[in-house]
This record gives sequence, structure tokens and C-alpha cells, in this order.
Amino acid sequence: MDAITEGQCFEGPSKTLTDAHFLMFSGVTGDVHPIHYDVEYAKSTRFGKPVAHGLLLASLTALGASNARERIDGFVLVEQGSSFMTPACVGDTVTPRLEVERVWSDDGRRFCRLRTTLVNQRGEKLLEGFHVYRVLERKSG
Repeated sequence: MDAITEGQCFEGPSKTLTDAHFLMFSGVTGDVHPIHYDVEYAKSTRFGKPVAHGLLLASLTALGASNARERIDGFVLVEQGSSFMTPACVGDTVTPRLEVERVWSDDGRRFCRLRTTLVNQRGEKLLEGFHVYRVLERKSG
């Protein structure tokens, strides 16, 4: 497998968000706030329609869902953070991008920090953030 290097970019698959994504995420997390599924309730908000859960959007930036899994032996999420710039709604097509900002070693273990972004079909940035991963090496033998 390739060594991970600063400046390296990865992309995840684009997804067009549906009601099913919102409902499944609500079911898994228990976050059933009506802003995510109740059209009438959402009409009375500043968004005017249901919006995606922020953590649903953050989860779409998972490194394991990107083409990195084809190029890195293994990795473990250590830390992450996100800022939400623009809401996503049913029908939006979102694409995650990750760029390696830094690679370092600590006590013989390798780590990397990636800048994460999620953009919609209009090129609007929905999310920007970061992930820190421990990079696993394949054992020889």
C-alpha cells in the first residue's frame, strides 16, 4: 500500500440525500427532532424545509468510505471536529473530500490529520472540519 503523504487527497462517493437517509439516521441515533422530517414544522423555521442532521453530514466524511481504503493499510479515528456552513436537504447531492494536512509519528505510532469538506451539487460548502487518524501498518510475516 502507498504511504500516506501531506497534500494527498481522497474523495468519497457522492450521495443524493433522501427521506430514507434522514429517517434511518433518526432511528439509529434517536434524534427525532421534527426539523429533520416534519415538512409542516420545518416550513415555520428559517430553513423552510427539513434539513439533514449535522452528525449525518459529518459521518459522510468518514475516511473508510473514501478511496483511501484502497491505498492505506488501515486507520483508526482518534479525533474529529466539524463546522456546519450551509444546511443540506432532501434531494441534495453531497460529495466528501479529505486532504492530508499533516503526518507525524509519536512513540513509534503514525498519525495523520485530514481537512474534511462536504460540498453539494451547487459547489456550496456544507461542512468543513478535520479528522485525526492513527495510521496502521500491516504486520510483516
